[in-house]
Amino acid sequence: MFRYDIDSLDNRDPAAIDRLVRIVEATLVHYHRAEVRGVARIPAGRALYVGNHNSYTYTPDSWLFGAAVYRQLGLDAVPYGLGHEIALEFLPINRFVCPLGAVRASHENGERLLRADKKVLVYPGGDFDALRPYRHRDRVVFGGRCGFVRLALRTGAPIVPVVAAGAHSTFIVIDDLRWLARAIRSDKWMRSKVWPLTFSVPWGFTLGLPPPWFPFPSKILIEVLEPIVFEGTGPADADDPAVYTACAEQVQSTMQAALTRLEAERRRR
Repeated sequence: MFRYDIDSLDNRDPAAIDRLVRIVEATLVHYHRAEVRGVARIPAGRALYVGNHNSYTYTPDSWLFGAAVYRQLGLDAVPYGLGHEIALEFLPINRFVCPLGAVRASHENGERLLRADKKVLVYPGGDFDALRPYRHRDRVVFGGRCGFVRLALRTGAPIVPVVAAGAHSTFIVIDDLRWLARAIRSDKWMRSKVWPLTFSVPWGFTLGLPPPWFPFPSKILIEVLEPIVFEGTGPADADDPAVYTACAEQVQSTMQAALTRLEAERRRR
């Protein structure tokens, strides 16, 4: 059966993207009473969208953000997504997301896309962020990862933070159980450094990476922040831990301030 090459940059199908946008607008936008703000802040040319990761594989903010960008700025502003290799090799996911622009998460693929003046979406926190405990739903968790900054520095791409509030409330992560993940060495055979205990509909309590669930109708607010350009830096700084660590901390703190503000607004409604 046909399978897309997950390293190819030529899989994207504009018709598939248009169909998905229509579906998102007819379903998720209404179900989550979603608002996407700040799209006009997105610059022309190459850019690295950096988001806080929510709700594991459901990741509703990804679809909502992509649909809003498509409607307001067109196809060129819709990002290519760097995805988990194991997920992208799974045939149903492969056939669904590769035509939308998903490629294997690697520095090489990210650099190829940005040097071709494309827009790329990354979630630096990965599993730490996507499966963070419910009590930390209003936190940005990057887990010390700085690779996205190194990619931006190498290619001269501005970082465009995309912050979502409410998207991590579609199910409940009771705890991410990192200690259990280390004990069973899930990072070796599932490339996951968490092994969460979750509560969802219809599964109830689930231990381990959860199967697809029916999401709670959480209101979602998404805001695109002003692009971040690290003044006085260049490609050589991508190999300087002091520089790229400080830059990553700047991005995370900027996004955290926005998430705190958006969560406070969401709870007042």
